[in-house]
Amino acid sequence: MAQPDLTLTASLRPAALDARRGVVRLHPEVLTALGLRPGDPVRLTGRRVTAGIAAAAAPGASTALLYADDLVLGNLGVRDGGQVTVAPLPVTPAGRVTLAGPVEIVAAVSPEMLRLALLGKVVTAGDDVSLLPQDVAPDASVRSLVAAARRSLANTVGYAWTSTLLTVVDAQPAGGVLVTMDTRVGWEHGAVTHGSAEARPPAAANATATAATAGWGTTGAGTPGAAGTGAGGPGTAGPWAGATGRQDARADGSAGPGGEVEAAVPTDGPAVDELPGLRTQAEELTELLDLGFHHREVLDRLGTSVSLGVLVSGPAGSGKSALVRAVAAQVGARVCALWAPEVAALTNQAAAERLRAAAAAVGAGGPAVLLVTDVEALAPADEPGPVATVFRQVLAETVRAGAAVVCTTGRPEAVDPALRAPDLLSLRITIPLPDPALRREQLTVLTRQVPLADDVRLDEIAGRTPGFVAADLAALVREAGVRAALRQKSARTPTVAMADFTAALEVVRPTTMAASTLELATVTLDDVGDLVEVKQTLTESVLWPLTYPDTFARLGVQPPRGVLLYGPPGCGKTYLVTALAGSGRANVLSVKGAELLSKWVGESERAVRELFRRAREAAPTLIFLDEVDALAPVRGQASDGGTTDRVVAALLTELDGVEALRNVVVVGATNRPDLVDPALLRPGRLERLVYVPPPDGPARAEILRAAARTVPLAPDVDLDELAADLDGFSAADCAALVREAALAAMRESLAASTVTVAHVAAARRRVRPSLDPAQLAHLAAYAATRTPPR
Repeated sequence: MAQPDLTLTASLRPAALDARRGVVRLHPEVLTALGLRPGDPVRLTGRRVTAGIAAAAAPGASTALLYADDLVLGNLGVRDGGQVTVAPLPVTPAGRVTLAGPVEIVAAVSPEMLRLALLGKVVTAGDDVSLLPQDVAPDASVRSLVAAARRSLANTVGYAWTSTLLTVVDAQPAGGVLVTMDTRVGWEHGAVTHGSAEARPPAAANATATAATAGWGTTGAGTPGAAGTGAGGPGTAGPWAGATGRQDARADGSAGPGGEVEAAVPTDGPAVDELPGLRTQAEELTELLDLGFHHREVLDRLGTSVSLGVLVSGPAGSGKSALVRAVAAQVGARVCALWAPEVAALTNQAAAERLRAAAAAVGAGGPAVLLVTDVEALAPADEPGPVATVFRQVLAETVRAGAAVVCTTGRPEAVDPALRAPDLLSLRITIPLPDPALRREQLTVLTRQVPLADDVRLDEIAGRTPGFVAADLAALVREAGVRAALRQKSARTPTVAMADFTAALEVVRPTTMAASTLELATVTLDDVGDLVEVKQTLTESVLWPLTYPDTFARLGVQPPRGVLLYGPPGCGKTYLVTALAGSGRANVLSVKGAELLSKWVGESERAVRELFRRAREAAPTLIFLDEVDALAPVRGQASDGGTTDRVVAALLTELDGVEALRNVVVVGATNRPDLVDPALLRPGRLERLVYVPPPDGPARAEILRAAARTVPLAPDVDLDELAADLDGFSAADCAALVREAALAAMRESLAASTVTVAHVAAARRRVRPSLDPAQLAHLAAYAATRTPPR
């Protein structure tokens, strides 16, 4: 029976979650006509034949359109508005998929990590694909693995993983095929995933081993630690390049294809001195391993023993694996590496065999360290399964045999507490987020081989990179090098200038802020018209604690934990926070309304804990809780089964609980402060209540001037006179008035060069005041009772 098909018009309007993930969206009626369900594969025919995953379009979508992104249209060979034929595609699991990509990505990304990034995608030979995981219809059993792949890609590749495109060289069987956990995925002329009897070519294995042991990371070009192409010629991989996964596993002793174990190789990595900020942790780990490997006779004479189980925790990209390898090289130990998400993706029996094979490789003779990265994938705190039980048993046997086991994690709270037993991971080493002085030292190491221009000020760059870990700084140096190369293609002695770093800072974000929900505008408090007292209060309460924590420590006082901005709608509360973010050198995490609330019991509290955990990792951080009355209403009055009550309790615990909240300031905003739970407003929490009043005449004039800063006003436009006639107008209304006046000029003539009094009068007739006198009176009365006199 012939498959039904429909010819639709391509529309370049992808949903945000679909970008470069091989997803096309169709009207529900089109899905029904084709006999499809959301998540089914489809064959797409334009100038080329490709495949994708079908999903339902948003309400109001056209039945005649196929909504796709630039990647899908490129694979089809059509432009926006071109004709595309859509037909169902039988689900055919891919047996083997071979890809090609930039050399720095091939060196950095292991085949197992690559398979998780492609999981659930339908690919065709000749297609371009991205590393962004497909989220439309993920299998619940692999969601945690895909999430681990995201973190590992960000750690390994840096910010470039979100924009890199790869080419599908071959896909078997022919046609559109679905990538599954049984698919053998590999690089062209390079490494492939194991799992079948087909072995990898020896040359590819040797090349992979060389890449894994020479510098332990991705091969950069021109900048140490940079996973990409730099400004100079071929460079060496730096200490923080951090390639994890298949390359390391094959080179240093974990199981190869079919479960066999290759001999572990001695570690030959960077010296501890090349890892600034980790020297204290390195000394602690070195003392333990040296004692356990080389001085056991002293322990025997003392009638005691030492357990060589260690848990190393720290933000992604902070150098956990590099620390272990550097210390192992210093004490003369081999390293056998396992990437936990890869093992967790196997069947229970295969995973158990892999773990025992790795333990056997460690015990093959001589000092050895079993390095398990991202251990939370193998031993999750929530639902540890049979593999977690086997993993604990293998760890216990390995430690008892005298070998060392070092597990790394970026989320220690997600690791099964049973691993912290005395006979397992008895020692925990924590790698903190680097402060400005440490970032300055790390930048010095990363730019050691980079020709810097005379205007480059590393101190300033270190001050402008809060929340950056070593891998982020390596990505920053690499991006600056790329921009310098583009500027100086014909120069014989190119240099990296301060302008290149400034441009790189606009695109490189810290790994800890990868899920930030706030797009920062280039505004500061100077762009906020009037509100002098409010800006001064916010500077003291928010900017000073984030910018000058040493001063507070020197004076022996705790900085304010939080601020509540309240006032009528449209008077600039959110704009003030945006300006604060632009004024201070701090990261910003934004939560809008009841975003953290979930119908599932415990998920809302988990979201609050995750928010504050990310804030601590990215410190100095400003947490912005918009419409906080919806998130933390007065307890006992909501009819939601107690969800908001538990969220309030979680917020209170995070704000002044046992765990310290350093270099983190919380700013809430609301139009109804009387609806916020009173416990949240006491000292030590959102203790500073700042009233943002409606603008008076002079304030409206300042707001009009700020809004009209880029608008060419005619000389006869008197903003002071106009402001005096705007009673009841909020700051948003004033900005809307200026915008409407410019539109009035455009309606009159698209060639208009100035905005005249007539245009302003036309705008005045269209824009009405939005402030409610009753609400203003209520807020003013509340402010009179809560705001202390100055």
